[in-house]
Amino acid sequence: MLALLLLVSSLAHAQTTIPDEDGFTHPLGKLEFNPGLDQREFERATFDALNISDPWESLNRRMYYFNYHLDQWVMLPAVRGYRYVTPRIVRTGVSNFFSNLGEIPTLFNSLAQFKGERAMSTTARLLFNTIIGLGGIWDPATRMGLPRYSEDFGQTLGFYGVPDGPYLILPALGPSNLRDTAGQVMDLGVERQVDYFNYAEASGGEFGLTALRLIDIRHTTSLRYGQLNSPFEYEKVRYVYTRARELQIEE
Repeated sequence: MLALLLLVSSLAHAQTTIPDEDGFTHPLGKLEFNPGLDQREFERATFDALNISDPWESLNRRMYYFNYHLDQWVMLPAVRGYRYVTPRIVRTGVSNFFSNLGEIPTLFNSLAQFKGERAMSTTARLLFNTIIGLGGIWDPATRMGLPRYSEDFGQTLGFYGVPDGPYLILPALGPSNLRDTAGQVMDLGVERQVDYFNYAEASGGEFGLTALRLIDIRHTTSLRYGQLNSPFEYEKVRYVYTRARELQIEE
């Protein structure tokens, strides 16, 4: 609120700007901080706006740095080796296959949230990609103009008003919270119940399939630890994850 008052005060005293040729103006071009404002109050208001419930911060930070080392020493070398030994077309087929499996919890959660259009689109994608795309290795549904949605049980719980609970860093999986962690367990259960490829049974007895899925997830995830080049990376990731989940639930 304090930052908002500062902005309004500054805009009120700014000189009138001349519109550009395209009709837009730059109202923030002459924004200046009020020299009478206590800097500590401004910083406190900023930090309050970024505040996320993190009562297990000490444990979460240890897990965050554990994930960082796991990523550097295990996951990224595995991804580089995977990319080296497999052609692009094979990697794309593997990603499509696992994405097709992910349509199952998306369909379940779309129905649970009464999102009929998404449920119909997901059902069509699942049928076309499974039948025409040979089990999901190819993705003809996207070429047909059927967009891929992502709905999980954490979003469903949020849709019904369940609070997110404390922030939580999961081993290998990264940022989450108490509600979304329970949602991941539920989604895995749904996927294993609707096991039309016997994938759950095969992956239960074959570590290779589980390892391949983990490598594919890391291969398709662009996040790299340290890429923010900031000593406050933990806080930034926590804030971005939490706000992104709020937006996904509000969709």
